[in-house]
Amino acid sequence: MKSNVRNVFCVGRNYRLHAAELGNDVPTEPMIFLKPSHAVSSMDGHVLRLPSQQGEIHYEAELVLRIARAYVPGISVDDLVDVMALGIDFTLRDVQNQLKKKGHPWTAAKGFLNSAPITPYQAFPGTEEIGNHIFELHKNGESVQKGTTHDMIFSLQDIVDYIADHYGLDEGDLIFTGTPAGVGPVVAGDQLELFWDGKPLGSTTIGHQL
Repeated sequence: MKSNVRNVFCVGRNYRLHAAELGNDVPTEPMIFLKPSHAVSSMDGHVLRLPSQQGEIHYEAELVLRIARAYVPGISVDDLVDVMALGIDFTLRDVQNQLKKKGHPWTAAKGFLNSAPITPYQAFPGTEEIGNHIFELHKNGESVQKGTTHDMIFSLQDIVDYIADHYGLDEGDLIFTGTPAGVGPVVAGDQLELFWDGKPLGSTTIGHQL
C-alpha cells in the first residue's frame, strides 16, 4: 500500500463541530497540510506503535480518497477518484498547540511515523451516493466519532480543485478529507476500529509507544 502512495494531503477543520470543539475559527477556504508517505500504514489488525513522551496523541477519523489519474481542469471527483478508504489522522495535540503558538508548521505534530493508518480500499460510490453513507470510529468498542460528507464545510469537489490548483494532484495521491467532532486521546492498549455503514473496514491496537 505505502509503495503506491505519492503525496498525502490532509484537510484541516472541514467540519464545523470539530473546529468548535478545539476552539478554532471556521476556515473560509480549505486548510491543507501534508504528511509524508512514510506516515501511511495499514489498519489490518496489527499493533500500531506511536510516539511517547510528547504529550497526548489524538485520533481523528476521516474519509480518504485515492487519486487515480492526473488532474486536469474541469475534471469531476467521480472521474478522478477510483477507490476510497477510511483512515485516522493521528495528532500529537500538545505538540500541535505549541507549534500554533509559535506560528510554526504542523509537521512535527502530524507527520510522524504511523500517523496516517488507513483501511483496505473500497470502491468509490460517487459524490452523489457517498453522502448517504456514514463512517464511524469505535474506541474500545464504543462509538466516539461519526460523520458523513453532508457535514463537510468544503465539498469533495472543492477540496480536489483547491489542492490541484495550489499544489498539483496526480495518480497515487491520497486526500484525508477532514474529521468530524469527537476527537480524543489514545493510550497503549486502546483498540480502534473504523466502520462504513456499520460494516467494519479495519482496526488497530495502540501498542507500546516509540
